[in-house]
Amino acid sequence: MPVADSEKDANALIGALIVGLWNRLSEHQERSKPFRLMRVDVPATNAGLARIALIRREAIDSFREGLFGDNESLDLPERAHNALGVLSQMRAMIEGTRDVAERTANSGEADDAKVLLQQFRELTRIAEHEMHEAVLSCVRARRPPRPVMH
Repeated sequence: MPVADSEKDANALIGALIVGLWNRLSEHQERSKPFRLMRVDVPATNAGLARIALIRREAIDSFREGLFGDNESLDLPERAHNALGVLSQMRAMIEGTRDVAERTANSGEADDAKVLLQQFRELTRIAEHEMHEAVLSCVRARRPPRPVMH
């Protein structure tokens, strides 16, 4: 946490982080308000590709860490479990892409970054969908069962 100059500043920071972030995240518990990853403009170069790959990998890591907290494992609904499986596979592909793009950023080799950046837009869409499905699945599982009317 950053150091605040006063108690008022500290309360404002905590309010912005906790209340603001929580309220924004709780909006995504509805199907009509899907989760969206931050949009970033990067140059169509290997360096730009490495940057967006790092951002997307960190987003997937943060989502997983936020979901699991301090737990090593969770008993998740099947749909959430499947979504995390897709996100794990995506993370591996993204990290591999980042590694290659970073190593070749200054090599002067032929650059397929433009095509890969277009594919990253699609990966972003899929990641957003899977994250949102995981959230919705967990929300449904948390709801108390509806009473059965006879």
